[in-house]
Amino acid sequence: MVAPTTTATRMNRISGALHRHPGLRLLLLLGLPMLWLVGVYGGSLLALLWQSFFSLDEFSGAINRSLTMDTWGDLFTDSNISITIRTLSMAAAVTIGSAILAFPIAYYTVRYSGSRLRAAFFILILIPLWSSYLVRVYSWKLILAREGILFWFVDKLGLNFLLDAALSTPGIGGPSLSASAMGQFIVFTYIWLPYMILPVYTALERVPRSYLEASADLGARPAQTFRTVIWPLAIPGIAAGSIFTFSLTLGDYIIPTIIGDSSPFIGLAIYSYQGVAGNLPLAAAFSFVPIVIMGIYLYLARRAGAFEAL
Repeated sequence: MVAPTTTATRMNRISGALHRHPGLRLLLLLGLPMLWLVGVYGGSLLALLWQSFFSLDEFSGAINRSLTMDTWGDLFTDSNISITIRTLSMAAAVTIGSAILAFPIAYYTVRYSGSRLRAAFFILILIPLWSSYLVRVYSWKLILAREGILFWFVDKLGLNFLLDAALSTPGIGGPSLSASAMGQFIVFTYIWLPYMILPVYTALERVPRSYLEASADLGARPAQTFRTVIWPLAIPGIAAGSIFTFSLTLGDYIIPTIIGDSSPFIGLAIYSYQGVAGNLPLAAAFSFVPIVIMGIYLYLARRAGAFEAL
């Protein structure tokens, strides 16, 4: 009979101590996650940063561990700058394209669809996320190939000259969409589109219908209501979705490897530097380019209210 009483008293003391010291309660809740973020993840980034100040001996191929800024200077060569610009351009294009496609889908789902149609929309949006990433990319490689279903369908309609004009490759034997920047854009947009639709849907769902009714009562036309009420309130959702589409495109190296003309992106360049070239210091320095870019992008997205829509 003594043990249960002692246990209950001990639990009461612990509960009282946690109630009197909220900082201790917070430490117990966040201690392990913070240890992971600061210790493991932060420590890995510091180790990567430290390694970026080494250099590669061009004659022996060995890593010179004397601290130097030469490796960081190599980031500003013409080839590395063109890789960065190419990656940034594609990430920006995919983000804009995803927003253009996602907004009408999310808007229609929120404002006009019933419960059954809304559930069907969610299933259609989420089903691609349940399948293999590589399977989806290779499927698009077959779809966009010169012998694929897209060219077959366009050829049956007699519109193959449009694709040839877009690719600037006249003649049936020219390169296909699967070996072009346009093909990369299509696949990137398809892969990351669900990550744009869901935040935009969430932002639009939070717009009270009373706002729209008040705007109509004040004599605003639908276009004016959209411009002055709906669009400003949807911007945080678009900004939140852009965080995913922009960052995922920025760091992806699989799609540029499978789709396109093998022009390197940042992720593929990092992989090549640490793998084929064996230049680990340059790969480590290049890894901080997308980190810095995303830091700036997150700051701008936060100012646009993106974190409230996540």
